[in-house]
Amino acid sequence: MDYENLRCEREGEIITITLSRPDRRNCLSTQVLRELEHAFRMTGEQDDVAGIVLASTGPVFSSGHDLAEMAVMTEDELRNLFDVCTAAMKSLAEVPQVVIAQVQGLATAAGAQLAASADLVVVSEEARFSTPGGKGGLFCHTPMVAVARQVGRKRAAEMAFTGGAIDAATALQWGLVNRVVPAADLEQATRDFMGYATRGSRYAKGLGKATMYAQMDLTFEDAYELAADVMSGAAADGDGREWPTAFVEKRRPKWSHRG
Repeated sequence: MDYENLRCEREGEIITITLSRPDRRNCLSTQVLRELEHAFRMTGEQDDVAGIVLASTGPVFSSGHDLAEMAVMTEDELRNLFDVCTAAMKSLAEVPQVVIAQVQGLATAAGAQLAASADLVVVSEEARFSTPGGKGGLFCHTPMVAVARQVGRKRAAEMAFTGGAIDAATALQWGLVNRVVPAADLEQATRDFMGYATRGSRYAKGLGKATMYAQMDLTFEDAYELAADVMSGAAADGDGREWPTAFVEKRRPKWSHRG
C-alpha cells in the first residue's frame, strides 16, 4: 500500500522499506512510526517474503524523534508517542523475516534505536551513531533499550552520558553493526548480505528468529528448555525433517517453507 512517509518496493523475495523524509532528516514523528509498524507487520504476514531491508533517503539515516512535535505535547501525549515508538521498534524483531538496516549516514537518538532494532546492520564508512540526550536536557531513555543490548553496559554508558557520536569503525568494534563498506558499495553489500542471511527454509528462519530472541531473555536452564522443546518439534516434520533426510540421501534439500 501507499504511505505518506515511506516507500515499499519488492524485488524477488526481498522487500525494501525506505524512510522518505530527507527534508526532515527522516525524523520519527508519531505518523512515521505508525507507518513503519504497519509496513513491517503487513510485510511480516507475507509467507513468500524472505527478508526486509530498512533504508532511508538523503544524507541522514534518521535524526530520531520529531522534536517540533514533542515540544507541544502533553505528558499523556508523550507517553502515547513512546508507546507507538516501542511498538514500531518491536515489530522489527517480531516479524519472521530477516531485517537488515542499511545505514548511509547519521543515526541519532531514536534513529540509532531504529537501526539497533534490526536483526543485522550494514553501514557505509560515513555512518555515525549517537544518543545525544546525555549532553542536553532529555536523556535517551528509550533509545538505550535497543542500543545498550547491542554494545554492553560500559559502552552504552559512554554513548548515553557523553552524547557523543561514534563512527562506523567503532560501531563495528562495539557490536552495534555487522558490516562497514564504502558508501558506493552500501546497497549492493546489503543485498549480498541479505542473500547470505536468507538461505534455506523461510519457515525455519522465522521460527529460529523468534526462539533465539525469546531464549536470550531467559535463564540458562529455561533457555535450554525452550530451545530443546522448539528444536525437537521442528526436527520432527516439514523442513526440519527434510534437512537430515536430504543429507542422508545425499541430495539437495527441497524446502516447502513449512513446519
